Amino acid sequence: MEKMVTNPPRKQFGNGFWKDKSVLLTGHTGFKGSWLTLWLSRLGAKTTGISLPPVGTPNLFELSAIQTTVQNSHFCDIRNADQLKKLIWDARPEIIFHLAAQPLVRASYRHPLDTFSTNVMGTANLLEALRGLNCVKSVVMVTTDKVYQNREWLWPYREVDALGGHDPYSASKAASELIIASYRDAFLAGQGIGVATARAGNVIGGGDWSEDRLIPDAVRAWASGMALHIRRPDAVRPWQHVLEPLHGYMRLAEDLFNDISYAGAYNFGPSARDAASVRTVIDLARHTFGQGEVVYGDGHEGPHEAGLLALDNSKSHSVLDVKPKWALPETVRRTMNWYRAQAESHDGAALCHGEIEAYEDAL
Repeated sequence: MEKMVTNPPRKQFGNGFWKDKSVLLTGHTGFKGSWLTLWLSRLGAKTTGISLPPVGTPNLFELSAIQTTVQNSHFCDIRNADQLKKLIWDARPEIIFHLAAQPLVRASYRHPLDTFSTNVMGTANLLEALRGLNCVKSVVMVTTDKVYQNREWLWPYREVDALGGHDPYSASKAASELIIASYRDAFLAGQGIGVATARAGNVIGGGDWSEDRLIPDAVRAWASGMALHIRRPDAVRPWQHVLEPLHGYMRLAEDLFNDISYAGAYNFGPSARDAASVRTVIDLARHTFGQGEVVYGDGHEGPHEAGLLALDNSKSHSVLDVKPKWALPETVRRTMNWYRAQAESHDGAALCHGEIEAYEDAL
């Protein structure tokens, strides 16, 4: 039975819970993983990272010296089941965040088998490694808002809605949800391990330089004096600052640690008004950046992508007391200001810590 609590009383964020906790993150070299590693280090956690080496230059992992904030950092392909298990058992974590993935929709069209092997079998390998490991208390498995069978309807998707996936990325994440539920029910709940999945909306924030993502593409184009080409300007997504879902992941891990009945699936998305079109986000970004040409497509370029997607975050609000703090205009403004400051040679780690402090002040 999943936990159903209405507005539980909460203490100040952190409350000393994370100090000296043994935490393992997969995907710590990625965008969200780097931010989460920095935040956990601020709270005193002892972290171990497992990931592929960072991709591309620049990247947030190197800019923010993430290597210096973790106790142990390992480069490992999660498809290597034996190596992954050894690293996990050596680390003996109490809490695990699984973020490692092939995270891009358009890349999944080019490399479907790599996407499935990483997102499906990589996830299964991690879960299999936990069987018989008696130190783990809570596991947060990060999937995506795209796990839902998209019907292009106006209503936000709830955790009880049907899973699906037109593109390989979405399908791989929906499949991983089924695998996670199976391992939780068949094996891990019996070991006293709380396992939950986190389905976050489209995240933006400083330090993302991934290909085929809206804000990184805009920054690259405008910084070089080139026009930004937008394929689907009217596509609607649940945009949120990267710190919003990371806050949710940590809340969820903390509650799972203390009470296994919090296990299950959770959406982490913005307020309904902040599910906005690509055009709206770009208008806000260009206003903050101060310049930038945009060329809009007709919505029919490239492979299929969902046109309308929104999340219902009422469960995470009522059960975990997690709710959005920064509206879309502030989210975009903060994101673009991060990139501008970094381009002016401001320290990446200092910029991130400043954002985390501001977010904690808003809680």
